[in-house]
Amino acid sequence: MRERKEHLDALAVSLLLACCLFWGLQQILIKTTVPEVPPLWQAALRFVGATALLWGWCAWRGIPLFASDGTLGGGLLAGLLFASEFTCIYLGLRDTAASRLTVFLYTSPFVVALLLPRVTPSERLRPLQWIGLGIAFAAVAVAFSEGFAGHSTPRQLRGDALALAAGVLWGLTTIVIRGSKLATASAEKTLFYQVAVTAAVAPLLSLALGETWSLHYSAYAWVSIALQTAIGAFASYLAWMWMLRHYPATQLSSFTFLAPLFALLFGVALLGEKLTPQLLTALVAVAAGIVLVNRKKAR
Repeated sequence: MRERKEHLDALAVSLLLACCLFWGLQQILIKTTVPEVPPLWQAALRFVGATALLWGWCAWRGIPLFASDGTLGGGLLAGLLFASEFTCIYLGLRDTAASRLTVFLYTSPFVVALLLPRVTPSERLRPLQWIGLGIAFAAVAVAFSEGFAGHSTPRQLRGDALALAAGVLWGLTTIVIRGSKLATASAEKTLFYQVAVTAAVAPLLSLALGETWSLHYSAYAWVSIALQTAIGAFASYLAWMWMLRHYPATQLSSFTFLAPLFALLFGVALLGEKLTPQLLTALVAVAAGIVLVNRKKAR
């Protein structure tokens, strides 16, 4: 088994940048596909497909998924938290702006930094790292500040609450993975619990909300769902689970602040949105915050 690292190395940073790049693009894909494919039905298609891909991958690689290893309890809990997170995200997008949802969602690293040291003391952040985390979050909030213009309505406040709940659930999922027997399970099995539970829950919620099911969509919608499935819910999440097993979760979480900023950049590149000075400033500030969080302690 590969030993756990105390700091992120070049491999981890490269994987994180690739994941955050796609997670930023994924927001664009979901946003442009929702008008054609209902949100939770879209999630159902995505995670059913990801479950099938992961199962096939494990069969090909000879990785056991159903062996008794004491991970069932933690795995089911992680799966329910993961499914609940995505339910909150999709339902929250009905009631609040994507910019507001993104800011609240990325409170997750604070949940990890606050609670994970109680489970794994080695994950405790130093004061300078807390400052870096705060700088990164503030930069994301500044980048999305235009989405906070105007007066909040009860419906918008409900969406904000769902977004905040999604951020908390994301953080709790990370803590369960690091603090249970899942910490020693394969990345594939850890991810399988999450995508399989979501694949079971999402269709039921879609039916409960009265969404219309269909398989007759445009080529763009199917390409979008295919990318969300194969790269998003399968490859990038598998890489994330592998990194959680081998690197500090608090340092990994700080990198996720890049994802919403990449989403804004993709909006500029693909949707013709305006590149503003506050976005460029936010990118620099997030980078500075990440450097502080991942700075090695002086010996």
